[in-house]
Amino acid sequence: MELTDTPPALAALRAALAEGVDNWKPRVQALAREIHAAKEVSFEEVHSAETAAALLAEGGFEVERGSGGLPTAFTASAGSGELTVALCVEYDALPDIGHACGHNLIAGASVAAALALRPYVDELAITLKAIGTPAEEHGGGKVLMLEQGAFDGVGLALMVHPVQDGLTYNPAGTSAQAVGRYKATFTGKAAHAAAAPHLGVNAADAAVLSQVAIGLLRQQIPGDHRIACFVAEAGHVTNIIPERAVVQFECRAFTLPAYEALLERVRRCFEGAALATGTTLAIEATEPLYEPLLQDDDLAAHWTGAMDVFGKDTSRSSGLSGGSTDMGNISQVIPSLHPWLSIPGADVPIHSHAFAALADTPEAYGVMFEAATALAWTIAAAASTPAQRERFITAAYRRRTVTQEGTS
Repeated sequence: MELTDTPPALAALRAALAEGVDNWKPRVQALAREIHAAKEVSFEEVHSAETAAALLAEGGFEVERGSGGLPTAFTASAGSGELTVALCVEYDALPDIGHACGHNLIAGASVAAALALRPYVDELAITLKAIGTPAEEHGGGKVLMLEQGAFDGVGLALMVHPVQDGLTYNPAGTSAQAVGRYKATFTGKAAHAAAAPHLGVNAADAAVLSQVAIGLLRQQIPGDHRIACFVAEAGHVTNIIPERAVVQFECRAFTLPAYEALLERVRRCFEGAALATGTTLAIEATEPLYEPLLQDDDLAAHWTGAMDVFGKDTSRSSGLSGGSTDMGNISQVIPSLHPWLSIPGADVPIHSHAFAALADTPEAYGVMFEAATALAWTIAAAASTPAQRERFITAAYRRRTVTQEGTS
């Protein structure tokens, strides 16, 4: 690879970091393949988390397990510089279809970047943290860890995310939607379905009506909004009028005000169904709210410059059409980068069996290591640019706590 228009000292560091990624390739690829094979879902990533933490410990990091009170989280730390950098390591799979979101590649890229950077933390005057963050798909591991202090003091946070082939490698202007997930429970009255159906109150009917109302609502919402739902429970036998029905649903939008407005309209669909059937309704959140994703412009510029070296398409994106991540919550309070990593030849949607298979191919691991190098270069450039370095130090995250004297 050719490094042009780069100061000699930084060019030499970039070459050393690229060599570091290359030296760790066999071990990191084995890690990524092991995570892919494990297929551990949210909060159950015992083997994946331990395997990643053990490799980082072998690479010279001090590892704290159970970060933020989550058994399958960890924090691997090195260095003591004033600027604290976090690389997020994801490793949870999707139920039934495994790593159809490529989190094995996310883990591999972050771990490889961390291992390559480890010998240079003093030269860069950084504290480097590789933070194992479970339960991105469902459960909001980063949200919980943020609340519990795992990101305290972090001035910038980075990770990558694999997507289909053909998307630009320029993250500037891209985002991800806010998403909230809920459970709507209708309660009716059981009765014999043949002898006395008129004495029952059918909760399953309420579930059907709510889905019809939501389906009609989809005609009247902006094109970048999303509603999804499924019936989790609606009776068990045919000769009993169902007295309980449960509908799991989610709402997504690219801004929090738009999300709140959409949620209210969906709530009314459930309330109307309850009114029409005579059931009672209870709606409760099942997961933390994922907030919209913000890309830091300076970090995006460093990343894009790195991807130019690899000959990737870095044309300006018009933005992504959907998807959500708990990295959005991190990005709302810490300057962050969450660029997109196109797997060559991947012409199938993420969250499919076909994409899960493509996430375990030589082509996928090839771009994973390019991303690891670009992450390391991005961190080195940000830490070596005085104005940016000072901004990131100043931006270090500090939780707001409530005391008897007030909020601090």
